[in-house]
Amino acid sequence: MASTTLRAVAHRLTTTPVEQLPSIASFLATSLSDCADLLSAPQTQKPGKSDSENAIQVHKLKTRLSSLLQDRSVEGRWTAVVLAKAMVEAGQWEVLRGYEPIVRSLIGILAKPDPVSTRKMCIITLTRIFHLTYQYPTLVREITTPHLPGFITAALNLVSTLVKLPSGSARKAKPNTPFMETVLLALLELIPRHPTIFRPFGSQLRSLSAEILGSQDVYFRGPVIDAAEQVFASLHKCAPKDKSGSGWNEDCRSTILSIHRATDFVYRAVVEQWESVDTTLVATRQNYNEELADPAPDALGLPAWKGIHAGSDRILTLLRILSDFIAMPSVSAVALPLGSILDLTSRLTTVTVPLEGTSQSGAQANPQIGREERELLWAELPRIHIACMDLLAHVVNVLGTSAIPLAQTMLEQVSWVFRNEKFSRDVRTASYDLLASLISLNGPAMTKQSMAPITSVIRSCCQDLLPTSTESTTPANTQGDSKTKSKAQGTANADSFLNPDLQKGRNQQASKSSALGQAASALLQSVLLSAPSELLAASMRAEIDRTIILISDKDAMLASVLNPVPAIKGKGAGASIIPFLARGYSDTVEVESLIRPRMPVIMTAPELDAQALAEEEDEDEEMEVAEHEPVSETASFLKFSTSNVVPAKSEPVEATNKRFRTYIEEPTLKAMPEPSENQLERPKKARIEESVHHPAPVAAIASTPHPAPVSQQTQAKPQASAAPEASMPEDDSDDELPTLNLDPDTDDDEEDDDVQMEG
Repeated sequence: MASTTLRAVAHRLTTTPVEQLPSIASFLATSLSDCADLLSAPQTQKPGKSDSENAIQVHKLKTRLSSLLQDRSVEGRWTAVVLAKAMVEAGQWEVLRGYEPIVRSLIGILAKPDPVSTRKMCIITLTRIFHLTYQYPTLVREITTPHLPGFITAALNLVSTLVKLPSGSARKAKPNTPFMETVLLALLELIPRHPTIFRPFGSQLRSLSAEILGSQDVYFRGPVIDAAEQVFASLHKCAPKDKSGSGWNEDCRSTILSIHRATDFVYRAVVEQWESVDTTLVATRQNYNEELADPAPDALGLPAWKGIHAGSDRILTLLRILSDFIAMPSVSAVALPLGSILDLTSRLTTVTVPLEGTSQSGAQANPQIGREERELLWAELPRIHIACMDLLAHVVNVLGTSAIPLAQTMLEQVSWVFRNEKFSRDVRTASYDLLASLISLNGPAMTKQSMAPITSVIRSCCQDLLPTSTESTTPANTQGDSKTKSKAQGTANADSFLNPDLQKGRNQQASKSSALGQAASALLQSVLLSAPSELLAASMRAEIDRTIILISDKDAMLASVLNPVPAIKGKGAGASIIPFLARGYSDTVEVESLIRPRMPVIMTAPELDAQALAEEEDEDEEMEVAEHEPVSETASFLKFSTSNVVPAKSEPVEATNKRFRTYIEEPTLKAMPEPSENQLERPKKARIEESVHHPAPVAAIASTPHPAPVSQQTQAKPQASAAPEASMPEDDSDDELPTLNLDPDTDDDEEDDDVQMEG
């Protein structure tokens, strides 16, 4: 079927007019993906008839794509770019090894005035080709090494212009270009895989990224700024191998110094009480008579800025770059500057927005700065603190359990910011996210002192999860005080009277689906699962359980059930919320397995396993004896043993299965005439086996004496007097023979045996 599809695609691509190809391009691309097994199959040295036909079709496709890439029409080039990407993804190495002419044609399209969609698709196709050649050194040598520099130059020409400077060449971004985000993402994808090829373009990429990040005259969208930040943070990978680690340390150090420099200007409206642990940091001298601005580039080369809003944007940009440095994998092992990072976040979080009605903000106001600039700083502080918490969250995610020594310091910084700035929805969301990761990491080691600062955060978390509904005034209340409410009738919301549940449902839906609701729910789950239950006050635990029941949070309710309230001496056991969980989520697998577990008991003790094996071996031996023992020998044994039975004490025999107790009878008196040795040994062996595996019949025979003829009794008297010398020693144990109930079948068998013996 794949061969037929491949022939159909080649025929359709060849016979269809070029103007109609864009309408069927998606169908042809999908068909090529269905032929992936055929396109990626290696060609044998002696191909058969079918293999040669497939090779002919593949060659025809490549030839047609090469001609369409050189076509004069826009429709032909666009279709060729789309099918080139689909074909290379389906064929992998078998198609890539002959793709050098197609790659050259694709790079040429970037310099042509084709539509934006065609050139964007061309950048994506070339990025995919260079990405797939990374794992094949031969293809890297044949395709990537000679053509990737040309692709980088063509891509940079789409978004910037080259400017010659005394120190070297630099790039100046073009305003309002539609290719900026696509080009930056493509370069970010290829830099870690081919850093040596990008090394000559390092200065150009750095200047382009710095201009995007520090531009105030040209507006760039958020995704473009994020891509530029990641490209800027990944440029240290282009350094030589022996300098990649030092390059990362230098860039990280320069970023921290740039943040401190920008903070000197932005925080000049207050007198900071913070003192750095780094003695090399020197405060920047400022002229308070001039407008807030940084006239010189910083340590990273970012341009100057002006205004408190621009300064706050610069701090946010540098904090995100520092987060990218920490989160992005490095070429060599590096040492994270945790002391410098915590020192930086401590400075940024020391100054907070003053509480309503107070002037306390964690820092003293600078009398040389006016009130207007200070109020502008209060408006910018929540954004800066959110970026600080995102930076700390990256540190926790990267270090994992190694961040436990830093957890208490981070908790104090978050609780300090949350106390004054919980009015901001974004601050609460960032605080909940960071606290959830910290409690999950350090929860079991928390103490009562470390739990106290986040109590207010947990209460606020419960309030954010509960829906805030405004109850409408009842008619009885409105009629009771008409004079006082006559002035407020004009401001009443008429829609609330028509549909009173509208606002309630809207608020409840927003609290569940928003980022704030998800972060609050994750924090409650972390507290219930990781934090020790005895550290939470009874009222706090009751409020948490009440909240998760009202919002029907299944995960949080499961966490509460798995970590119940510990029993307190002198009080009863704490109430469980399992009934609420079962009533709301009775159809889920988690609740079903929690309430009605059906897992069998797993025996892992060695002695239990040995006993089970011994029982299995005994059962196997019993089955073998039952299969091979003749019936006639059993009957003869019963005849012989019952005639010579003398009631006596029995001694237990050691068996592999200790749960069954067996007995051996004392030697019986020999009757005349004396039987032969063969007749004695065979019944005795069967007697022991019968007593081991069937204790009930043996005990019945031993405990029920049968009358013997008078002649036998008379002859046995002299032998009975000498019997104690040859008899076995008595058993001193206190065990008694078990009382057995004889079944009717057993009585019938014994009566038959007695009749035979008497006869």
